[in-house]
Amino acid sequence: MEMIGVEKVTLNIGTGAPGEKLEKARALLEKLAQQKPVETHSRKRIPTWNLKKGMSIGTKVTLRGKKAAELVNKCLDAVDHRLKPSSFDGQGNFAFGVREYIDVPGFKYDPAIGIYGFDVCVTLKKWGYRIAKRKRKQTGIPKRHFISKEEAIEFAKKNFKVEVE
Repeated sequence: MEMIGVEKVTLNIGTGAPGEKLEKARALLEKLAQQKPVETHSRKRIPTWNLKKGMSIGTKVTLRGKKAAELVNKCLDAVDHRLKPSSFDGQGNFAFGVREYIDVPGFKYDPAIGIYGFDVCVTLKKWGYRIAKRKRKQTGIPKRHFISKEEAIEFAKKNFKVEVE
């Protein structure tokens, strides 16, 4: 039950406004993940940024399984397998940004899309987390079963050959 694994990988692009930029971001994520992305919406109204509640301001896609691990390795190649300690949170997850999608191996510049960067968020889990999410006999997870920041760093070093600086 102490084995750590990748639960999911989320790729996210925030454009800040609907329109052509959002369509290009959606096309990029579809090209990267070979999966249809979903739109993200603003949660509140911010008049100075011309945002209305419920306005489409970004797009994201979630990957699971082997496909997710392969994409994480490619995205880590774009950042030379180096992460900062601040990239890891207290719940055993880590996130990093890729400045330009052309840095990812195997992807070339597409003039129809332009240049975009994106965020990669990796959610880790231990076996047994399902008990907190199942429908029947749902129970809490004890504190000793949570993934610490140190455990997440060791997992990333071992499985993804990441250098934490």
